[in-house]
Amino acid sequence: MASESPRPDPAHVREVARRAERLYSREEVEAAYDRMAGELTALLAERDPLVVAVMLGGLIPAGQLLPRLQFPLEVDYLHATRYRGATRGGELAWIVEPRRSLAGRTVLLVDDILDEGYTLAALVEACREAGAAEVHTAVLLDKAEARKNGFQATVVGLPVADRYVFGCGMDYRGYLRNLPGIYALPPEEEVEEGGGEG
Repeated sequence: MASESPRPDPAHVREVARRAERLYSREEVEAAYDRMAGELTALLAERDPLVVAVMLGGLIPAGQLLPRLQFPLEVDYLHATRYRGATRGGELAWIVEPRRSLAGRTVLLVDDILDEGYTLAALVEACREAGAAEVHTAVLLDKAEARKNGFQATVVGLPVADRYVFGCGMDYRGYLRNLPGIYALPPEEEVEEGGGEG
């Protein structure tokens, strides 16, 4: 089993949540999901897509988007990470590949955040190599100012500054993915923690 970063003290996590700055409310996130679903419906409703949640961060965005997509689709997931519970990305590691064949399919990858862009770009390329006819991406958050490789998501929910963010699928050291809004560490703490999930 892969090594993980030490688990933080739950009291520390509660303190982080208490002191966090809210960037987007639940209502703003819900409105973003509604808009994303409209864009995805216009793009994919006639294409029999395979919607692939990118674990773990894409779990909540996919769960929010899927009931809003009122057209035939199939669902799968994959798990690849550059973080392994840490706050800085490293080499891409595959944990679970999609079970369904991607050959000839229109694939939609759903993830939480587009940060530097390396992880999602690598996943798109892997889908193409597996024979996907076309690959689209949907992310709840986009850190455009952090982009290092020029990769752009097909559909984006909300822009976010280059900060350490969590909630709605994004985590703080494995915790707080379940928060209904988008939060950031106080600026003085971001220097200590490094980058965020992406």
